Order: sequence, then C-alpha cells, then structure tokens
Amino acid sequence: MLGSLPSFARLVAELGKLPGIGGKTATRLAFHLLRRPQEDVEALAAALIAMKQNLSFCRRCFNISEGEYCCICLNTSRDESCLCVVQEPQDLIAIERSHGYRGRYHVLHGALSPLDGIGPEDLKIPQLLARLKNEEIVEVVVATSFTVEGEATALYLARLLKETGLRVTRPAHGIPMGSDLEYIDSATVQLAIDSRREL
Repeated sequence: MLGSLPSFARLVAELGKLPGIGGKTATRLAFHLLRRPQEDVEALAAALIAMKQNLSFCRRCFNISEGEYCCICLNTSRDESCLCVVQEPQDLIAIERSHGYRGRYHVLHGALSPLDGIGPEDLKIPQLLARLKNEEIVEVVVATSFTVEGEATALYLARLLKETGLRVTRPAHGIPMGSDLEYIDSATVQLAIDSRREL
C-alpha cells in the first residue's frame, strides 16, 4: 500500500528514525501531518531547518546553544565554584526547572555503557578534566541518571575525581514528594533510608 504512495512512505520512513517512534506511530504522525493545513506543515519544516542551522553545542559546557557559548555560561551571576555534571542537555533543563541550582554545568552527552561500546573517550570526560584544571571549581555534583549506566558513570567519575581534592557529591535519591511508603518499591525505600539526613 505505502509503496504506491512514495511521498507518504518517505515521510513514514523519516519519522520512524526518531527515537521512540515505531512504524505505527510514524504512520499515525504522517496521517496527522497530512490532515494539517499547509502553513502548519511549512512552519514545522521551517522550525526543523532553523534548529539545524542555528543550534550547536556550547564550546565550554556542551549544552545546546545558539552561539559559541550557551546562556548559562554567559551568565556572570552563576556560581563558578560549583559544576554539575549531567548526561544530556535535557537533564540540565530538568535541573534548571527546579530553580534549586545556581552553579555551572558540564554535559557528557551519554553514559558509560561497555555493552554498547561506549567508553570514557566517547563522552565529554576529557573536556571535563580540562575544565577542572583551568577553572576555579570547588565542588562537582555528579547528576547522572539513576540507571545502571548512569550509576556506572557516577562511580567512574567519583574514582577519577577523588585524587583532585575537589568535593564530589551526588544528588540524594529516594521517595518522591506526596508518595505513600506502602506503594514504593523496596529498592527505592532502601536508597531513601541510605540517603537520610538530619532534620
């Protein structure tokens, strides 16, 4: 059926290359776009082209940027002594949404995953080490994900940074606000107990 509609098949194939988009979802999105007015589809196409033309990665922290440096690196009111290391730019965005952190960032663009062939040299770890030598950083917050890969990356960085004399911290993790203990899985409860602090 799609073979007789080459333009539609091409769109489905391109949409299917996006992460988390399978064949059915790609087809559903293609039908949605087919039903949209011409100007909506042109606006989407223009936004995609503008994104590729105007966005890049910050030369200092590797966050997304519309120039040589991102808005966080250009902000002189940020705390220069604290550096938060995250896996991806979207992790940085999540931390910024909390309004609880006022330091600088370093984006690794991934996590260690030997099974997938991703080692330290495939991440922005050499650039991180260079920053630690050249900038007046006192604390490194390792805010990688709490997945197997994220934890492995955090442990690797902690070992690597131990010899620098810097304070290396990790965000506490455990029970979300508004949750009942009886509905929380035992591993999360254990992490929360282990990460307890004084009141």
